[in-house]
Amino acid sequence: MHHGSLGCWGIKCHYCALLTHCFFCSLLQLTGVLDDCFCDVESIDVFNNFKIYPRIKKLTERDYFRYYKVNLKRPCPFWPDDGHCAIKDCHVEPCPESKVPVGIKSGNYNKYSQAANTMSDMTECEQANELGAINSTLSNQSKEAFADWARHDDAQDHFCELDDETSPDAEYVDLLLNPERFTGYKGPSAWRVWNSIYEENCFKPRSVYRPLNPLAPSRGESSLCLEKRVFYRLISGLHSSINIHLCAEYLLDEGWGRSVWGPNVQEFRQRFDTAETKGEGTRRLKNLYFLYLIELRALYKVAPYFERAIVNLYTGNSQEDGETKELLLQIFNEIKAFPMHFDEKSMFAGHKMEAKTLKEEFRLHFKNISRIMDCVGCSKCRLWGKLQTQGLGTALKVLFSEKEIKNLPEHSPSKGFQLTRQEIVALLNGFGR
Repeated sequence: MHHGSLGCWGIKCHYCALLTHCFFCSLLQLTGVLDDCFCDVESIDVFNNFKIYPRIKKLTERDYFRYYKVNLKRPCPFWPDDGHCAIKDCHVEPCPESKVPVGIKSGNYNKYSQAANTMSDMTECEQANELGAINSTLSNQSKEAFADWARHDDAQDHFCELDDETSPDAEYVDLLLNPERFTGYKGPSAWRVWNSIYEENCFKPRSVYRPLNPLAPSRGESSLCLEKRVFYRLISGLHSSINIHLCAEYLLDEGWGRSVWGPNVQEFRQRFDTAETKGEGTRRLKNLYFLYLIELRALYKVAPYFERAIVNLYTGNSQEDGETKELLLQIFNEIKAFPMHFDEKSMFAGHKMEAKTLKEEFRLHFKNISRIMDCVGCSKCRLWGKLQTQGLGTALKVLFSEKEIKNLPEHSPSKGFQLTRQEIVALLNGFGR
């Protein structure tokens, strides 16, 4: 079963009879109800494997979702860049501008345009001329709408450090040609990144590198409130997710001038086996399921934003765009039918000022983590780290914007809650991972 599917850990017992080195047997504790929500692992496995994963995989292969613009040259803001990876497989191959669909290159302005799809028959040069002339042909109403978008973007509570898409260092990357995998990047530089994320930015009772239960108080240890448990579990789940991707696509051999990737069972055991992690591996995997449910909940909440007829996943190819949106709406319909959603109503439900303070602390902690991703020395690891961090940040933005999403006007793109194309691509690809 594909490593992107949660069920490759949920199907345990009969795997034990099939595998010589059975690391699934060590995960027998990964059953039943998850902490902080009324959801069981087995139901999530079945839902993901048969309802969601096949569709999300197809969606992320579509043109709208496969191109991600990213600045991989932003310097590390916290320490000298001493860990640049010289391994050839760390390299990210940017996408030539000529290969990027013209509708994506034109930016967010065409995202809502009813007339946007009529451009699909123009040549690239004609489209460039049209886009270059946009300021001289805008109506006053359009200018006002663009100004509203800009004001709204400036006022948003962003959970991530935003890349400047107009920066000369930002480039489009084809995610299908630059898959997430273990390239050989490891050691002190890689360790320092995760250590900084946990030690400086997580709400936790003590060091993450010692066995701990941060979700329930033990004798002599103060408990964490729900919001801080959630934050810690999200970061732990993201860490587990990335580690599993690297174990599943591990650099096994570089012989005869070509690299060979495949599953590394020993590496997986070292990170998640109950015996080798003193019981911590099972908790790490539970946190991955928790992350899945949080992002699933965000997709459920943001569905009305995309269900409006005015929202187009615009690439310039009207048939492609229609099929992509239809596939996305199918995913939303499956998510709505899932009975075990994470209930976020209890989060930030206290006194108004206290809740506001907690939200802001939550946002700033996460934004700091997104900046730490610029300290990853391997370009390919940095690409996927930034994308998945932005995906989770976008999920949090959605969960904290429920009222704004409910009040969205059906036919006006310039008022209320907004998502940029970057956020949409990161949200869906991050959930896909």
